Amino acid sequence: MRRLPLSLRLLSRRAPGPYSVQRELAVPVPAADGVPLLTDHYAPVGGDPCPTVLIRAPYLRSGFPWNLIYGVRFAEQGFHVLLQSSRGTLGSGGTFHMWKNETADGVATVEWLRKQTWFSGELYTVGASYMAYTQAALAVDPPPEWRGAVMQMGFTDGHDFFWAGGAFGLERALVGGLGLKQGGATSGEMLRGAIGMKFRLSRAVLGLPLLDAYPSLFGGRRPAFEEWLAHSERSYWAGANVAEAAGTMEVPVSLALGWWDLSINQVLDQYARLRAADRDVDLLIGPWTHTSALEKGWTEVFGQAMRRLRGEPPACRVRIHVGGTDEWRDLPDWPPPDARTERLRLDSFTADRGWSFRYDPTDPTPSIGGPLQSPTQGQVDNAPLEKRADVLLFTSDPVERPLTLMGPVRAEVAASTTAASADVFVRLCDVDPAGRSLNVCDGLTRFTTDGPVVVDMGHTAHVFRPGHRLRLQVSGGAHPRFLRNYGTDEPPGPATALTPTRTTIGADSEFMLTLV
Repeated sequence: MRRLPLSLRLLSRRAPGPYSVQRELAVPVPAADGVPLLTDHYAPVGGDPCPTVLIRAPYLRSGFPWNLIYGVRFAEQGFHVLLQSSRGTLGSGGTFHMWKNETADGVATVEWLRKQTWFSGELYTVGASYMAYTQAALAVDPPPEWRGAVMQMGFTDGHDFFWAGGAFGLERALVGGLGLKQGGATSGEMLRGAIGMKFRLSRAVLGLPLLDAYPSLFGGRRPAFEEWLAHSERSYWAGANVAEAAGTMEVPVSLALGWWDLSINQVLDQYARLRAADRDVDLLIGPWTHTSALEKGWTEVFGQAMRRLRGEPPACRVRIHVGGTDEWRDLPDWPPPDARTERLRLDSFTADRGWSFRYDPTDPTPSIGGPLQSPTQGQVDNAPLEKRADVLLFTSDPVERPLTLMGPVRAEVAASTTAASADVFVRLCDVDPAGRSLNVCDGLTRFTTDGPVVVDMGHTAHVFRPGHRLRLQVSGGAHPRFLRNYGTDEPPGPATALTPTRTTIGADSEFMLTLV
């Protein structure tokens, strides 16, 4: 073990823990088939036995910020920390696959841990995004030493992650392709790739066919991306679905996410299943996106993690940030026990732009705000979107008293289309007295036959203050968050034909709010 490099020592002084930290890099941990899984070991200086925190992902050992926020910060608090590169990434042997090896390789790592003289027999797991997925994968074959899991901004079902609502999650697949690839990517490579993607994304995602246009973002093809794009059928993703194991975990679990995270429904479904099984679980939801939670939300997120690792009970089972008031609330459960559902007909709102729109895939309705990984992510002014002729607006009268939403939101849209396939994107916004419209929650569903189209708009905690109005946007897409609908039934990768769509919305459409 060696001292930390000067750069990490200087960064750690900004919020030092009680222990000095040393580390050993690229420790080869053997998988069951002998493949070496390279692992960085961060340890507190001192001879006292202490628990171990295991964190696994393809991009984890790439350097800053993971070495600081997970390696140093947790070791400073008195934990051995293992940062392990998944098979086939950043020096680890074998071939990377998004889901095929994570359970077995996690189990093998714990087997290696048992042989280490410094291992106390107490194991915890921590981590965000794919690091949360590897925790769910370990739950398929949980080791007896496991004492608790901290799953941040996670997902447990690959099909739902990429194909929720029937449309391909293009932006998340492209951004995910930066790190989820054979060989892995360093922090510098991911940063350069993200910067390059910012300038080349628009041209690449509008090129046809997409299979020939997207490689300009990466400097070459990504077989994994092409597989994700080619397989909308759930059967292909069966091995990637570890939701059942995640929903029945017997170890105590802490879940953290943001209101504009990528897979909010998956995390809240996991919470509900753990509660139904009477497991020890707590939930934290902040005003964050997938990429901002570990920055803007670090105090809350790190505090929750440390309570779980130290065995301290949370002050309350559920802690959420409430939009519209900028306050935190502690709740006994989610949704709150006193929550109720109210159905509102769309024709009770003022239709600002009629009841039909033309969606043109050559000029697709853009994605602005919400669960993105681009600069327009999160809660933003929706004025640029609401100026477009292909976005219908339905606006309520000003509310007379505070209207508090806490729970799921859903739309049942009576929709018809002139094309072989169409999308319905529905977004709920809060319009203040000055006319500024801020997005609250949204969702998209692809349909091929006329009739009721159910659009799951996720969950929210938001207060519409007196004088504010509810607004529903209804449009034909949110590109490139979701791959634009070509209006045909061609496979999306090789498709070259584009057909404009005329979509009509029925006045008997409804949406359901969860109120307290």
